Amino acid sequence: MLAAAELNSDKPRLQVSAAAEAARYTLLRRLAPSMRHHLVVNLQPIGMIYEVMDRRLRAPEPDLANVHDSANKINAFARAALNSCLDVVSWLAPDDSVTCTVSESAAECAGLLATSLSFRGFALRNQVGSVAGHVRRASIRNLLTGALICITDEFHPPAELVLTARAEDDGAALSLTLKPTDGEQGFAPEAGYRHLTWDDLQALASAEGAQVAREGAQGIRLLLPWMQPVQA
Repeated sequence: MLAAAELNSDKPRLQVSAAAEAARYTLLRRLAPSMRHHLVVNLQPIGMIYEVMDRRLRAPEPDLANVHDSANKINAFARAALNSCLDVVSWLAPDDSVTCTVSESAAECAGLLATSLSFRGFALRNQVGSVAGHVRRASIRNLLTGALICITDEFHPPAELVLTARAEDDGAALSLTLKPTDGEQGFAPEAGYRHLTWDDLQALASAEGAQVAREGAQGIRLLLPWMQPVQA
């Protein structure tokens, strides 16, 4: 009897964990196109610079200063591409001890998704200013990108997404509000994977020890607990 009771008491916890893992997988599948674009941005110029450098080297009297400049550019783009790869790996296998400021992560998440959201007909306005304090980087990454995808899956474009944040006693509060607008409907195809639902977002918040709530008819509020700052 005791074993059966213990098993039953563990069942809700296991279900929550499974729901959070399913939500994380869905989120990563939805982020994959944006991550792919993030990876190739610094790789594409390398081939073009190489072609220019190759033509200069085949000249009767190569201008070595220009060749050296091109080599430096290739090195810079290669380093940036390496950093992009390492950054994407940290999304797939996050270090839960790493913290960041709200403004840093808001800028990162907005930069990652702004292009794909624009293609879908949503204009993202990041109005997050300086917010004192640190939060867990993996938590705000998952919840903020999850909220952006969730709310744009629920409502139709064209619309504007306004992101704001403020410091509260028990954590950083982020507000995401969708405002319908006039204009282009967007031209991106339907998502290549299933929609991210409100239940998914709640499961992610529960797993991260954070809170998520509806804010008005077309808004989402996130509350992430404060963390002691730790360097990556």
